[in-house]
Amino acid sequence: MKLFFLKAMLFLMFLTLFSCESKKQKQEPKAYKAGVILSFDDAYVDEWYNADQALKKYGWKATFNVCRIDSIGAPQIKKLLQMQKEGHEIAGHGYHHYNAVKFVKKYGINEYMKQEIQPMIVSMKKKSFKVTTFAYPYGERSDALDKALSAKFKIIRGRAFGGEVPEKQDSYFNNSKIVFAFDIDNSHIHFSIPYVLELLDYAKKNNKILLLCGHKPVKNVTENYQTKIETLEFICKYIKQHDLKFYTSSDLDDLLPQK
Repeated sequence: MKLFFLKAMLFLMFLTLFSCESKKQKQEPKAYKAGVILSFDDAYVDEWYNADQALKKYGWKATFNVCRIDSIGAPQIKKLLQMQKEGHEIAGHGYHHYNAVKFVKKYGINEYMKQEIQPMIVSMKKKSFKVTTFAYPYGERSDALDKALSAKFKIIRGRAFGGEVPEKQDSYFNNSKIVFAFDIDNSHIHFSIPYVLELLDYAKKNNKILLLCGHKPVKNVTENYQTKIETLEFICKYIKQHDLKFYTSSDLDDLLPQK
């Protein structure tokens, strides 16, 4: 009889433990306010700083994904640290700016981590940058790379290359640490102000976080990989007028369902 009760108690304890674990695994996504992540890639620090001065009036926040950190001059490092202090995010974009997929195909993931990721993390930490997120150079990625980088970064960003209707766009946060951004450089084949407006409207109406990326903010476009300040002004005005929120890439980590 005692043995029967002992087995029953153990069975009930097992069920309780299993039930608790199931609840943990089925955590609902956190509620959040509709908003936009504005991010910029490479090392156009002076232009980023100038854009920051022009857009401060909107209370904006942006994520600056930096590559070739040891080639950036001391005055530019100082500007990046100032922007980080003001609430912008300084994130990783590779030590050499290698195309991750092409590099791994030739040399393997271990060598990629050794040459492109580890020295970037070490150098940026020495310069007092709090790097927790990463954006792939050229936006090219793979599942294997995502898995390797997941141990190093809380959020990993690729690029959404298509010009699909908003509801089919990948450039909205979808409760995953792997995210994609739509390119707002003027040279991008799918970029136009009316299309960006469609993406913003969809984010507002459906309570989404839209991810956008650019490179070099300029007043007048003269070459590829340039984003017009006018475009950034348009987006920031929309965000303020429609009560959306400015997010950084690292903010998304707080919104992920708990494991």
